[in-house]
Amino acid sequence: MPESIEALLDRLCAVIPDYPEPGISFKDLTPVFADGEGLRRVVDALAAPFEGRFDAVAGMEARGFLLASAVAYATGTGLLTVRKGGKLPREVFRRDYELEYGSASLEIHQDALKPGARVLLVDDVLATGGTMDAAVQLVEQAGGAVAGVAVVLELDGLGGRAKLAGREINALQLA
Repeated sequence: MPESIEALLDRLCAVIPDYPEPGISFKDLTPVFADGEGLRRVVDALAAPFEGRFDAVAGMEARGFLLASAVAYATGTGLLTVRKGGKLPREVFRRDYELEYGSASLEIHQDALKPGARVLLVDDVLATGGTMDAAVQLVEQAGGAVAGVAVVLELDGLGGRAKLAGREINALQLA
């Protein structure tokens, strides 16, 4: 029987205690990205629940870019980059949002999507949901429809899923 995706993540993730602050155990996904089989399995698992239901994949800067580009390539769909504020050269839609420790903004080009494009949002971690909620709003403002949200890790108890109420969310592992 093949190893479950949860077991694969447990085996490959590096866990760093007390990072970025005391009491937090940080799960570092870079060893998963460095493992060819691990990366392939994660990419396939992110896309599978939404198969045939999206035309483009959107990734949030920066680790979301890695995963979203792999999902887009694997599924033969387009890629939309959701960038930090001030990084895109053409006319943009912008959303400001709150973080646990301040505020930030995300942007996409105004012409990034064809009207009605179905978009799968992909990122590494869903925590409080602020980043993902801003990305949802940007996709919809650009005329797209959110097909779903796919993340590798969902941090339990931080309210991210509640902030995205009504959205289909696929988290490969609850952490």
